[in-house]
Amino acid sequence: MRIARFAGPDGVVTFGTVDGVGPDGEIGDDTTVTPVLGHPFGPLEPAGPPVAFADVRLLAPVLPSKIIAVGKNYAAHAAEMGGEVPLEPMIFLKPSTSVVGPGDRIDLPPQSEQVEHEAELAIVIGRLCSQVPPRRVNEVILGYTCANDVTARDLQKSDGQWGRAKGFDTFCPLGPWIVTDVDASDLAITGRVNGQVRQDARTSDLVFGVESLVAWISQVMTLLPGDIILTGTPAGVGPLVEGDSVSVSISSIGTLTNRVVTRD
Repeated sequence: MRIARFAGPDGVVTFGTVDGVGPDGEIGDDTTVTPVLGHPFGPLEPAGPPVAFADVRLLAPVLPSKIIAVGKNYAAHAAEMGGEVPLEPMIFLKPSTSVVGPGDRIDLPPQSEQVEHEAELAIVIGRLCSQVPPRRVNEVILGYTCANDVTARDLQKSDGQWGRAKGFDTFCPLGPWIVTDVDASDLAITGRVNGQVRQDARTSDLVFGVESLVAWISQVMTLLPGDIILTGTPAGVGPLVEGDSVSVSISSIGTLTNRVVTRD
């Protein structure tokens, strides 16, 4: 099942299920969105007839209370950053205000001269949980979506910590929707800028997989419905400049595309 958050023809924001989509998230003429009552963290009940996909505007699929991101979780990316794979997950937080949705702009802040893309698989938590054993991790996951952990690389290096470099408004695009019925252990993940492939890997290359990450992080902090875990980025990160179009594609999920502009 694909669950989207969208603005309908009347401008009202709601959740809905997406139908008529190809196996890797391809949109067709018969793609529709059916509104559902309430939120997606419980039983989904239709709230109206299907709406043509062309008549809605997709938004970020959730508004998380927090975004927990994992650094150096692909060995090749750790190497390109000049570091080693950590013995335990290396986590940091991005603010909820960094979230934007499909088609939204990524703003280049004046404080940075080196903003880069980071294509990632995002885990969407489906229920309040803490200290989850690995064998029960699937019980607390609602699904998965695409993410771009946009980073001001020069500030990351100069600050000595990552809060500012990762935390600017618009630095966490999410979407296009949440897929609830996918095995995330071996998915192709690709990052493109202006159609050119820059990142190309599989989630099977993760140092710490989904079960390990959720179990480990939940020993540290309570996770709430809608919280996001960014699982790390593969090698090939690179610069973004004004006018770029940057896409994150994950097999069986879909493609998240955003435009890059200089902040007004």
